[in-house]
Amino acid sequence: MDLMNDKDDEILFVGTAEAEHVEMYLKAIWHIKERKEDVKISTIAKMLNVRQSSVVQMLKKLNEKNLVNYNKAGVTLTQEGERIGSSMMRNSRLLEVLMDSALKVAIDEEMVCGIEHHMNKQFTDALCTMLKHPRKCPHGHSIPRGTCCTN
Repeated sequence: MDLMNDKDDEILFVGTAEAEHVEMYLKAIWHIKERKEDVKISTIAKMLNVRQSSVVQMLKKLNEKNLVNYNKAGVTLTQEGERIGSSMMRNSRLLEVLMDSALKVAIDEEMVCGIEHHMNKQFTDALCTMLKHPRKCPHGHSIPRGTCCTN
């Protein structure tokens, strides 16, 4: 499909790509924080395999959108940034459990990354319920709780 001939599709595609990009940064920051490490530009750059200048540019955008607090003191997630980062991590870890435990297929991180951005709360909660609310992913990391998790 040639996106250049259909401006509506092109705008939709670009918007989706931008949203996924934002989510990846928030997920990376959330994960660094989970490891109890300082959130450094170099750490984010290494984790996402991007240049440090790209990280600085995105952090400025995320700061403007009130998803992070980015200043000389460092980088912290706002309440909304925390919610999105936690949600993205929950999505990916539930997908890993699905692949490993339920489907008995090798965990494909590229596929997980492609799917996690398109999961809504209803789907994620249904998946979590189907998997009996797992607390750990196959890598041993905690899975953030959802509203469907009772205990």
